[in-house]
Amino acid sequence: MVADGVYVYAILRAGTTLPKGLGGVGSPPAPVRTIGQGPLGAVVSDAPPELRARRRDLLAHQELLMRLADEGPVLPMRFGMVAPDEKTVLEQLAAAESRHAAALEQLAGRFEINVKALPAQNALAALVAEEKDVRRLRDAARRRPGYEASIRLGEAVTTALTRRAAAAGRRMVRELTPGARAVAAGPTVPGCALNMSFLVDRGDTDTFLTRARGFADAHREHVELRLAGPLPCYSFVTSEALPVPVGGA
Repeated sequence: MVADGVYVYAILRAGTTLPKGLGGVGSPPAPVRTIGQGPLGAVVSDAPPELRARRRDLLAHQELLMRLADEGPVLPMRFGMVAPDEKTVLEQLAAAESRHAAALEQLAGRFEINVKALPAQNALAALVAEEKDVRRLRDAARRRPGYEASIRLGEAVTTALTRRAAAAGRRMVRELTPGARAVAAGPTVPGCALNMSFLVDRGDTDTFLTRARGFADAHREHVELRLAGPLPCYSFVTSEALPVPVGGA
């Protein structure tokens, strides 16, 4: 095994066929292979030296996971999961075999769709019309222009935009949750009022996205929604269901 270790892309069911033409991370792309332990397998390649989160490698990782998902359920690894050798990966598969199998069953035929709710920056006219405190500070700044008046107005606008986006985001979650199998809150993102992921059946993804876009259009004066997906189900794989990372980017 190469000194840089084994890069781990995903856990899947044993016997899952690897699509032809898959390339892994690195330049040139590392050949991808499957290693097995009982009913489970892991998709791996040799880890490239000095692995970094380069755009080419991030895209290669993501594309590989999406193509694997077309062949069956996968437990996707985050970018940069590196084990010292194949033996370590196989030991981790065996140690958590039942949890891995249960997670694969839950994710079978499903994708993740991520929705981020951001303040609607192009809706200042509606904000002023609907928020009396902002309107009062704007009028005061017009009567007595100055640095402090501008600061107070700016802070009020930022606070109101964030509050409105968060409220609209919560409404969005209530409306979209019935179309999902599960919902997971994502990590805090700077400038983002809400970050949520939805686990959606493969056959329902188009309908779900259409509903999300319709909500965004109807509430564009309160929130800007950014949709990403279908994606590998990162947010619905618990840390207990993953191999222990021993290195990475």
